[in-house]
Amino acid sequence: MKMPLARLLFYITFVAAAAQVFGDDFKEELFIKPLLPSHVYTYFQFITQIKDESSFEHSHLSPRSLGEIISRFHVEELHLTLTEGQWRHNQWGYPVQDAAPGAELYAWFSHDVVDIDKQWRELSSTLAGLFCASLNFIQNYNTVTPQMVLWPSGAFKTNQNVTSQLRYASLPREIVCTENLTPWKKLLPCESSRGFASLLNSRMIHNTNYHSMGVHFRKMCSTKDCMQTHLEIKQTVALVYDYNILKSSDWSFRKLFGKGLPGACPLSTKSTVYVDVSSNDTQSFQLLSPPDKMEYSHRGGSDVKLAVYDIEANGQMINIGVKHNSNSKLLLPVPPPLTFTRYVLGYGKEFGGIVTEFTNNYWSPINIVLLENAPWWLPIQLSTLRVNGEAESKLVKSQYYSPGRSRQKPYHLELLLTLPPRSTTTITIDFEFVFLKWQEYPPDANHGFYIGSALVSANLPTAKNYTSLPITGSTFDSIINATQSWYPIVFRTNGAMVSLPTPDFSMPYNVICLACTVVALAFGPLHNISTKELVLKPVTAPMSIAQKIMSLLKMQVQTE
Repeated sequence: MKMPLARLLFYITFVAAAAQVFGDDFKEELFIKPLLPSHVYTYFQFITQIKDESSFEHSHLSPRSLGEIISRFHVEELHLTLTEGQWRHNQWGYPVQDAAPGAELYAWFSHDVVDIDKQWRELSSTLAGLFCASLNFIQNYNTVTPQMVLWPSGAFKTNQNVTSQLRYASLPREIVCTENLTPWKKLLPCESSRGFASLLNSRMIHNTNYHSMGVHFRKMCSTKDCMQTHLEIKQTVALVYDYNILKSSDWSFRKLFGKGLPGACPLSTKSTVYVDVSSNDTQSFQLLSPPDKMEYSHRGGSDVKLAVYDIEANGQMINIGVKHNSNSKLLLPVPPPLTFTRYVLGYGKEFGGIVTEFTNNYWSPINIVLLENAPWWLPIQLSTLRVNGEAESKLVKSQYYSPGRSRQKPYHLELLLTLPPRSTTTITIDFEFVFLKWQEYPPDANHGFYIGSALVSANLPTAKNYTSLPITGSTFDSIINATQSWYPIVFRTNGAMVSLPTPDFSMPYNVICLACTVVALAFGPLHNISTKELVLKPVTAPMSIAQKIMSLLKMQVQTE
């Protein structure tokens, strides 16, 4: 039953007034950027700031369901992403929020939590029910505690080592579908009825080359001394459209999302659309509607020009887009300062290897941290670690290794390296195949087994192709200012797939069919002999041909 319009307006007005009283704030933003050579990148961001940490009980703008989970399990910071597809860092540069293919979850717990592993398992199972995902498969055998690659992005009140409160896990086989998008949209104040979330049509989203949605929770400093904090819940959606699917290099809201924008969410204090027009120096395309203002930014050698649209909650349909000129030239993508790739070596079913290549395109060294998380069924051998073919390389500054245990914990390796300028660094480590129990194979065992993405934390010396830097004067999160000379970012490499020794699962079926056939053929005659009664039938002299003809004629006469 639909809510009457007057009651809906009263409810929205009441919630907005209550949010102002308690100091809650909600903002929504959309960032659109063309990706060379033939893609367009759209990034949605919905931020809910809660001034009072206990206001989850009132749930004015913040989602009550998520707030109860965070309070119940004493979570200090939480990051959850569900991704389908692979981001092409070599061609598209760096996204605003990088994510690993499949499901990725990591969280920091409060220092007063005694049994973190138990809280971690219960947290993942609860989030599985909230987002209709398979996060309940996160157990101790696929969870690691990173030591160097991940650090809190918010305020973390503790004097202890923050890495001891951290847990990280990924499910590379997880498939993202509409069942995940629907509960995600229900966490928003206006859900999908009004605001930018109304553009998130499942039919258009799942037709993209890359789509990722996430939920990020953290505590932020309210004062300079960070004595007072407030809560922040950020929901993100990243989409990459292909011009070949759109059948044109021109794009608009109607082409991308199947409809126009019906205004802003009435509960948002700011609704802004940013369009990156930095590549329009030669006037290769034109905006369908004039922007409200233009913003310019220069950071780290990257010049960014943004067309800004301030959206109001007036219910007016808005269609923002770009139309390219017929004489526009095709531009080639410029490689970012740091690129990487990952693949699997080996042949047969005995030994193999994982290779990760890093290319430093910059003229100065770059420091990175690499985290390799190998599952327990793929034991990596630390003695086979090679950096550019050397067992002991001067490029490795620090190393952490935690051996795995069969069916209990994964293999965990972290390396701190310094990549020389204008060079390619290759990291190789061997592994061996193991035999699994027949119940541990997935239903499609011959398809292969997925290996999760490796994490790469880097301090970039330049901001070229760094998408999160151009956003200025908005709520797009960035701890970077114009005076900094380094830019921290965490990447996820592409996943990999291996083929473990797999038995012929069709053999039991063949054996069952053969055994059942033999039993049926043997059982049938014995059953007939033992259950049926034998009756003697008198034998008469055989009839001649003439007698048979006469009997047939008599039968015909009788019928007439």
